[in-house]
Amino acid sequence: MTIARGSLQERVQRLGPWFHNLRLDDSGDIQTAPDHPLGDFPTNYWRFFQHVVPENLSGLSVLDIGCNAGFYSFELKRRGAARVLGLDHSLDYLAQARFAREQLGLHDVEFRRMEVYDVDRLAGEQFDLVLFLGVFYHLRHPLLALERVARLVRGRLLFQTMERGSREIGEVAEDYPISEQDVFLDERFPRMHFVEHGYAGDPTNWWIPNVAASLAMLRSVGLRVVDRPCREVYVCEPEAAASVGRPGAGSAS
Repeated sequence: MTIARGSLQERVQRLGPWFHNLRLDDSGDIQTAPDHPLGDFPTNYWRFFQHVVPENLSGLSVLDIGCNAGFYSFELKRRGAARVLGLDHSLDYLAQARFAREQLGLHDVEFRRMEVYDVDRLAGEQFDLVLFLGVFYHLRHPLLALERVARLVRGRLLFQTMERGSREIGEVAEDYPISEQDVFLDERFPRMHFVEHGYAGDPTNWWIPNVAASLAMLRSVGLRVVDRPCREVYVCEPEAAASVGRPGAGSAS
């Protein structure tokens, strides 16, 4: 059910603050976060990698993990996805997403409360496209989460994480003797930076990888990177042979 303009603006304010800037009316005048510090976010970010998602998603299923107010869920539904399921742990974000869904008339987009560590509750389901954007570095146990997310990917995963440190990628050996120490001083070696207190004013930023670590962890959970459309964004597909021979790889429960 759509709401009169004045009442719509009031509802937007009551549901705030918003992290996703959504346009909720035909004119585009009613925006949920017009003064966002990152600009028209995430529209301005989506433009960098939207081309890797087919314009026509008819018949395909989409899972949006950490959906926030639903920007990406709505964009992919507009591309014709048969099913779109958005997950978030925040009741506030889910309230925003459900409100926006009704205003935009995208009534069959599903939103559900779920922690990323609990996606195993979707056991038996896989999705043609999984979005895991802007979540990884907020997690206390990022590799555990990534393993569980990887199991849900039938087609492709769109993965994004904040990255810091070297953007160079060094060659990594299959094994090292215990006497080897110099490799850990190499900025190109896979590294996860632990944030003890906070970063960028956000106490939920816990682990920030360098590029080599992002690639290594994706490989270790059985995913192959097929495209890197922009900084910090990876397009991945399942790799059946990945992680073979590594004890414990992909076996978290």
